[in-house]
Amino acid sequence: MKGKLVVRVIALVAAALLLVLIGGIGFVYLAPETATHTFLTIERKRSGLVRKEIDLPDGTHYVYLEGGQGEPLMLLHGFGGNKDGFTRVARFLTSHYRVIIPDHIGFGESAHPPDADYTPIAQANRLHSLAQALGVADLHLGGSSMGGQIAMSYAALYPTEVKSLWLLDPAGIWSAPESELRKIIRETGHNPLLAQNEAEFAQLFPFVMAEPPFIPRPMMDVLAQERIRNFDLEKKIFLQITADSLEGRISGMTIPTLIVWGDRDRTINVATAEILHRLMPNSRVIIMPEIGHLPMIERPQQSAEDLLRFRASL
Repeated sequence: MKGKLVVRVIALVAAALLLVLIGGIGFVYLAPETATHTFLTIERKRSGLVRKEIDLPDGTHYVYLEGGQGEPLMLLHGFGGNKDGFTRVARFLTSHYRVIIPDHIGFGESAHPPDADYTPIAQANRLHSLAQALGVADLHLGGSSMGGQIAMSYAALYPTEVKSLWLLDPAGIWSAPESELRKIIRETGHNPLLAQNEAEFAQLFPFVMAEPPFIPRPMMDVLAQERIRNFDLEKKIFLQITADSLEGRISGMTIPTLIVWGDRDRTINVATAEILHRLMPNSRVIIMPEIGHLPMIERPQQSAEDLLRFRASL
């Protein structure tokens, strides 16, 4: 009798879980926009992040995520991304830092002025104004891809205000061997980082990540709309960031720097890490095996732990 009861309980639990699963799948397919918003809200809450907005004195409108306590750590997303690119890794950092993750001007929910200067120096100056508006004098800076290029530009402009740098496959060092991305653009004129439709957006994920997280296609199509609407502006921004070389500005920079690279990065050649290391004498390099261009999304916990170990060693 007892055995039959156990089997019955197990069957009821399994049936309940199946109903929850079916309900969740139905929710994603019948209301993908609501499902996507709900998922992002849950992810932010799990990481201790709150969405905030601010207008700078010159009228520039920023939307950002903030949470945690401790020394300020500003995290800068890459080209085509937005603030939620750092949500997963922030879960392991908000107990150590006051984490601030803005949408860059031109991306996400922040302002998109069509004729603005989108060079890394211009973006760094805007972020410095944002930091001042948030009452932040000195900070740690982390950046992925274009965000790393902007972080290094910020450090070159305001070296006494940056305590450390965390660079994840950063852009801006163009003397490295040609990457797969650059070869495709050179040979075909097509930029795989831009998306004019949902199909092109879906192809982005396996290109920039070796281990992309699973996202149901209806939710991916919702996320694609931001990129599709921003297509023309992103073409302009891409030209500005790829025309900007950092090597002269950061040569000899002594700010403590952790350089992280995925060894399967197809966007920026992993050999760039060694060039950066030579340019920045107070830097360390971590090459992550079987990882692509976005370590903080592909391996969020490991990325955070590497950063915390680096900071503890200083």
